[in-house]
Amino acid sequence: MKPMQFVVALCALLLSGAQAKEAAYPAQPIRLIVPFAPGSTSDTSGRLVAQQLASRLGQAVTVDNMPGADGRIGIMAAKSAPADGYTLVLGSWTNLSVNPILVKDLPYDPLKDFKPISGVTRSMLGIAVPANSPFKTLADLVAAAKAEPGKLNFGNFAWGYRLASEWFASLAGIRFTPISYKSTSQMNTDLMGGQIDVAIDGVASLAPSVKAAKLRILAVTGEKRHPEFPEVPTIKESGYPTFAIYGWSALMVRSETSDAITQRLVDTMKAVLDAPAVQEFAAKGGSELLKLDPDRMRAFQTKEIQTLRAVAAEAGLAQ
Repeated sequence: MKPMQFVVALCALLLSGAQAKEAAYPAQPIRLIVPFAPGSTSDTSGRLVAQQLASRLGQAVTVDNMPGADGRIGIMAAKSAPADGYTLVLGSWTNLSVNPILVKDLPYDPLKDFKPISGVTRSMLGIAVPANSPFKTLADLVAAAKAEPGKLNFGNFAWGYRLASEWFASLAGIRFTPISYKSTSQMNTDLMGGQIDVAIDGVASLAPSVKAAKLRILAVTGEKRHPEFPEVPTIKESGYPTFAIYGWSALMVRSETSDAITQRLVDTMKAVLDAPAVQEFAAKGGSELLKLDPDRMRAFQTKEIQTLRAVAAEAGLAQ
């Protein structure tokens, strides 16, 4: 066999081997990296997704919690793994749209290093005050902030929530003193105790304290009212029609993952999000399923980055 013929035959053999490997996918267990701690909202939804994927793919899907550094540790582990479809990552708005704006020298590019398989969930946030606060409405809060600019302390526990509060403050023409926490539990403890005046958190996180009459939600950040608290208005309907923001998650793989494996995962995730158990989970948790295919998820993510970058620039926070 001539050298050129040998090269052609070898390439054909390698190609057929790769195609056979893709056709057999998945032939081994899959790892789903969740870049947040066990028991978190991302962890809970990640475990349900893993269970549903496993039942449809015929292979175990194991959740690997890798918290830390605003989701960067888990994302970097996914970036370092082979692009063979056997390592997935449940990204969030923190590591997919906020970190690129606020973290200097970020060691990954969420748009270049990863591609979406599907959106998973989105959850609205709430602006909350202590139950005994003199602020009964969002208008009360705005009026007080205008009367004494910078006096009110506004709690947050991650950069995404800080940007959400800065966006609202910008639209309302007011100024708060931001107070950053390392955990939502400590922030809400201080809020209930009156150490801070107001805070922003996920509605699901605030709900137990609201139902126990320890906190009051003044407004939610969604396009429409939260089903669990229908009496609470949205910020949008409270005089700020351009404002809406959610915490969200999406299933991602390394961008070099083959089209065939990617499509298998895309088709499977579509079935997962249509499953009654997943729909029930979202409804009970007060979240919405983010049924976005790869193209729509990428467009959604890109728009989020653009919106939050403008907010960060206005607040003097962008890197």
